[in-house]
Amino acid sequence: MASEAPAPERAARGRRLAWLLLPALLIGLAALYYVVGALWFHRIDDDPAFGETIEVRPPASRAVAAAAALVRREVETHRWTANDPWFQPTALLDNMPNYQQGIVAAVARFAVELRDHLSRVRGTSQVDPDVEGAAGRLVYPGDVWFLEWSATPVQPSSESQYRRAIEDLERYNARLARGEATFERRADNLMATLERIAADLGAAAAAVDEKAVAGSGAWYDWDADDLFYGNKGRLYAYHVLLRELGRDMESVLRDRGLDRVWQQMLASLARAAALQPWVVANGTPDGQFWPNHLLAQGYLLLLARFQLYEVVNVLQK
Repeated sequence: MASEAPAPERAARGRRLAWLLLPALLIGLAALYYVVGALWFHRIDDDPAFGETIEVRPPASRAVAAAAALVRREVETHRWTANDPWFQPTALLDNMPNYQQGIVAAVARFAVELRDHLSRVRGTSQVDPDVEGAAGRLVYPGDVWFLEWSATPVQPSSESQYRRAIEDLERYNARLARGEATFERRADNLMATLERIAADLGAAAAAVDEKAVAGSGAWYDWDADDLFYGNKGRLYAYHVLLRELGRDMESVLRDRGLDRVWQQMLASLARAAALQPWVVANGTPDGQFWPNHLLAQGYLLLLARFQLYEVVNVLQK
């Protein structure tokens, strides 16, 4: 019968085993930290009823209130993830950051139209300072952390700029409620705003066409989901904003007999924004087993754009 190893030798073997297991333990803990943390924070909030119950004091704008609420929800409630550094678990996320940036891109477009048209009596009148501040801050890139390895190591983070834009929009709406600001509920202002939004959707459709047609057929396309969720956020935000803008412009739509077309356009935006496949596939257009989700999204996007132009055509008459 073999004799037992001396205690010092057994202790040395135990220490060597511990040193061998330590890297595996650290890797396992890191994987748990990233995977569990990413799953915890991941949220694609496409609630179609968001903003319907927002209360504003007339003559404040429901669309402006919805714009501020959308950005606040993504920045503060759900937490902004597009600029998270590598050591945070949300750095693993892909769909949520693109979705959030799509939402802010749509709100930024609305803010530009608010500055250029809706908040001015005529094109030559003075630009509202709060609206101008919001429009400028919302176009700030969404992936800027406050510490960047660049010529300017410390700079404003994306969420800090967006929080200031929220304050600008809310301050403008408060002044509007007190009669100290302008929100022109005119057909020509609505027409100009819708034309710009339709043009933005046209650019999104062109990107879908380039990606889905030219690059389709691969078993898995690593970039298709980025475009899909960026468009999804944009379409979702436009659905919320235009729904509330329609309530602001209710008399204009009613006088022009546009209620039915307006609701059809909103329904198309809502359908496009609701698409959320488990995996975004970029298959061939006539594929049997591997669909093309970008083309499905693109169809609904173009339908909503066509209906927007229907509204514009009636407003021009």
